[in-house]
Amino acid sequence: MTTYGMPYFLEDKTGKLTGSEFVDIHDRLRLTYRRSTDKQSPHTAYMIYNTSPHIYNPAFAQALVALDFGPEHALGTVSFSSKICIPMKKYLVKLSARGRMYKFIGSDSQEYFWSWRSQPNQEWTCTNASGYLAAYYSLKTPGEPHYEASSGCSLTIDESFGHLAPEMLASLMILRHISEYNL
Repeated sequence: MTTYGMPYFLEDKTGKLTGSEFVDIHDRLRLTYRRSTDKQSPHTAYMIYNTSPHIYNPAFAQALVALDFGPEHALGTVSFSSKICIPMKKYLVKLSARGRMYKFIGSDSQEYFWSWRSQPNQEWTCTNASGYLAAYYSLKTPGEPHYEASSGCSLTIDESFGHLAPEMLASLMILRHISEYNL
């Protein structure tokens, strides 16, 4: 894969937990976070697809990650295309009772740490075990104009961690769900 020396700037089109498109502003990557269960279902499931134009074929689309939340927004399971299914509480482990800090093990067998508001202008920040910035999620800047096609939120992933983009998005969406429902 070609490297460009710049991170993936994934614009979060809706900014909502109920589904969104995460599109790199340079069109190198496009991830779709889509609900896959009926609104009346007792649990809620979401799928993450790589819908990049040079890769995606709707006829053969397979989810890279599935997030299945239990009744009343409870944490459920996270499943990967390699057929690995893990309880969310074991996949994303809370490290601090007071602060919001969580860790997960990536498919590269490395530890990654998400922390809430640890950096200015970053809602969630992800570092690896060496403290290297892997990714961060930013909310719309206060006072920024409203645009119809964008929420103003973004997920930025360092290019060297691009292969972990679906895992970064999955772990982020679980964190956002935990925050939204005070779990």
